[in-house]
Amino acid sequence: MEVYWLEQTEADVPEESDWLTHAELIFLSRLRFAPRRAAWRLGRWTAKRALAAYLDYEGSPSTLARIEIRPASSGAPEVFFDNKPAPLAISLSHRHGRAFCALAPRVAAQLGCDVELIEAHSEAFVRDYFTAEEQSLIARQPTANRQWLPVLLWSAKESALKALHEGLRLDTRSVIVNPTNVSPGPPSWRPLEVRYTGGHLFHGWWQADGQMVRTIVSVPPPNRPIPLNVTHRVSSIPAASEPQPLEI
Repeated sequence: MEVYWLEQTEADVPEESDWLTHAELIFLSRLRFAPRRAAWRLGRWTAKRALAAYLDYEGSPSTLARIEIRPASSGAPEVFFDNKPAPLAISLSHRHGRAFCALAPRVAAQLGCDVELIEAHSEAFVRDYFTAEEQSLIARQPTANRQWLPVLLWSAKESALKALHEGLRLDTRSVIVNPTNVSPGPPSWRPLEVRYTGGHLFHGWWQADGQMVRTIVSVPPPNRPIPLNVTHRVSSIPAASEPQPLEI
């Protein structure tokens, strides 16, 4: 299965909000705290830009305002075009002023993604949130790997729990991460597996660039993630007298 991804920063988000739908503007107005508002706008901007790029549409405000990301009853994001459900699976994550979006052209796919800042975690954190198998993997690593490897394992757990539409409602030890090739190297995508004790096996990919870790998992197994290019889709287009349907 093909999976596509896009990452954006707060600097990419315009000050105007004319790319949001009416319902999204109402929701935004109800967010009281500025950091929460900024993170929410960043996530929506990244998702809409990713979807427009995947469909080869310009990223004009009028086009993006016809795309809406709504939470399902489980809290998982769902895509709507012109107020109609779209046959796409999507996952979102944001951390440290960045938003990460993964999408797949199969609405039935179980898809999850996560981005995390590489930072030190205590031994107590490792004991509380990781399985004995994962703790042993961390303990066997050279000192240079022990700061970012727990971040990778945590990120993969987050991705799998999102794919299950459960999030942190489930015990993080119910998903067991098995990354491949954890030796230092270039920031290329490398495979991993996440086994859910409830019976699922997720395949996926991970990437670390020295500051951030990114993970994507899915069922069916994803091919190597494909980056989306948005650099040529930032100009506005004239509004049509009658809105034309977005074809997918």
